[in-house]
Amino acid sequence: MLSIERVEHIFKETGVLLTGHFLLTSGRHSDKYMQCAKILQYPHYAAELTKHLALAFADDEIDAVIGPAIGGIILAYELARQLGVKNLFAERESGKMSLRRGFSLEKGSRVVIAEDTITTGGTVREVIELVRENGGIVAGVASLADRSMGQVDFESKFISVYTADVKNWAPDICPLCAEGRVPLVKPGSRKTI
Repeated sequence: MLSIERVEHIFKETGVLLTGHFLLTSGRHSDKYMQCAKILQYPHYAAELTKHLALAFADDEIDAVIGPAIGGIILAYELARQLGVKNLFAERESGKMSLRRGFSLEKGSRVVIAEDTITTGGTVREVIELVRENGGIVAGVASLADRSMGQVDFESKFISVYTADVKNWAPDICPLCAEGRVPLVKPGSRKTI
């Protein structure tokens, strides 16, 4: 079993947790940002953390793992590899998550959605809808970090390697904006809502 101390050691070693003033994809502000993509630079760490997720889904008869581009692609691949199942990724086309590049799901496929970091769950919900539209069954959601503090509900199994206590605020009540000392930075890959 993966200990919280080991996860925190890996996060520290790879520079995952950043401090400052950040604009999150949700449009909210935070004094911390988790850049879980940094872990994925190191295949041995990615494999170690993903093993925890694979064990959680080992008995769920999974047929495929799908990750949203960009954050979920590598994690989905590694989770699919460890589970011995098909791997796909979803990407935006005209603002909507879609399966492209010849990817498809067989009707009734049991699917895990893999995302590196979850805050509000918006992207994952889009992929859930995509899986259902394509006849798949959402067996669960897997992530490296849950920034929602367990507040998101995907109406299915949700396993995260790490649950982070990262405070965030609406822009109009952000204490960092009120102080005006720390510039706002948008570190993620997706435009804000």
